[in-house]
Amino acid sequence: MRKLALERLTPAAFAPFGTVIAPDPAKARMINGGTTTRFHALARAEALGEGAAVILNIFRGEPRRFPYTVDMMERHPLGSQSFSPLSSRPFLVVVAEDEGGVPSIPRVFFAESGQGVNYNANVWHHPLMALGETSDFLVVDRAGPGDNLEEYFYSDPFIIEEATP
Repeated sequence: MRKLALERLTPAAFAPFGTVIAPDPAKARMINGGTTTRFHALARAEALGEGAAVILNIFRGEPRRFPYTVDMMERHPLGSQSFSPLSSRPFLVVVAEDEGGVPSIPRVFFAESGQGVNYNANVWHHPLMALGETSDFLVVDRAGPGDNLEEYFYSDPFIIEEATP
């Protein structure tokens, strides 16, 4: 199996796949009489197609065990999908660029406490990868008509040896 290295999740490194969701002082505004800081417009949700809507969900992810085999990827051609942890635990983000309709070699990002991600529509990614303990995530994605899930299974899988950068 081919080994995958973990990378730090930064806005620049993740830009080809979507947006890192984290407090950004440049987007800070004081609201509610000065008692709340709003970090405005950190990412955009996409819901493409007639009758589509943006929905909010909670996903509860079981922790992955390592070494872990990455043998499949998925994408959502009709909308974006964001994952923001509801705890302070880190998680892994596995993404790949599109090469002629199939995912390329995956990249693995280590999302630290306080970071979430918003995958752009049609970006190849691995399903949720919680670490350490069962973890809840606020997930924003698309509901509506149309087939918004495509899966791909690698014939030659990859392996993530451990979950620390």
